[in-house]
Amino acid sequence: MNTSTSHIILLALARILRPVIRVLLANKITYATFDEIARQVFTEEASQHFTLPGRKQSVSRIALVTGLARNEVMRLRRIPALNDKDLGNSFHRAARIISSWCSESEYQTELGEPRPLKLLGQHSFSSLVEQVDSTLSAREVLGELRQAGIIRMDAGRRIFLMSKAYIPSRDATQILKLLGTDVGDLAETITHNLNAPLEKNRFQLKVSYDNLPQDCLDTLQQMVSERGHEVLVEFDRWLRRHDRHNNPTINGNGRSRAGIGIYYFEEQAEPSASMAAGRH
Repeated sequence: MNTSTSHIILLALARILRPVIRVLLANKITYATFDEIARQVFTEEASQHFTLPGRKQSVSRIALVTGLARNEVMRLRRIPALNDKDLGNSFHRAARIISSWCSESEYQTELGEPRPLKLLGQHSFSSLVEQVDSTLSAREVLGELRQAGIIRMDAGRRIFLMSKAYIPSRDATQILKLLGTDVGDLAETITHNLNAPLEKNRFQLKVSYDNLPQDCLDTLQQMVSERGHEVLVEFDRWLRRHDRHNNPTINGNGRSRAGIGIYYFEEQAEPSASMAAGRH
């Protein structure tokens, strides 16, 4: 790897870490804890993805690849592996429940809108949850969705769907889980595209401008919210038809996780040198 590439990677790393570090500091997570997690992830990734063909991965090989001392690698390999793949479980089950509520006729009004549900009984919230995953507790899911502001319950104990998308705006824990899953998914796509032939690249596009007046941002954010939601609903319907959880008779090999993400971003842009020079 040449010096220029290494420099760009390190700058990209700094750009990724800045918002993450702000979250860590705000939640009183110290550098020592971050360092321990980083060492463990370095060890796990080297062990899984940087083996030599036909050879079992060794402590010496991991130490060479990561730059960690052999005794440190041995210590880290004795620690249980980080089970970060489970971060998205609550999001996926909530999204599936909302999708079923919005698409299954028995849970809709005559106008095709999600209807209020009773907690128990036929075509109730409990039957909806059981239809999605029989291992889930309807009351636990109810509490989770209420905390996230996705549903509300009236005085008659009817349950109303308040949002057709799972956006855990009131639940800091769930938002932090999305930090792991969503940033991780984007990073996985970029990593794939760095190594795959062009024809195998995964879709990854964005548009941005850096000299926008603050006054237009509310309109832009509203456009993204409305049109982005429309696009995601269309993709959700397609994915739902091909997902074995919803259609157990679907044929095909293997089991894959796939999806599409849309997000809005904004920040205060640094003034360019030419703009700064023109100010008096």
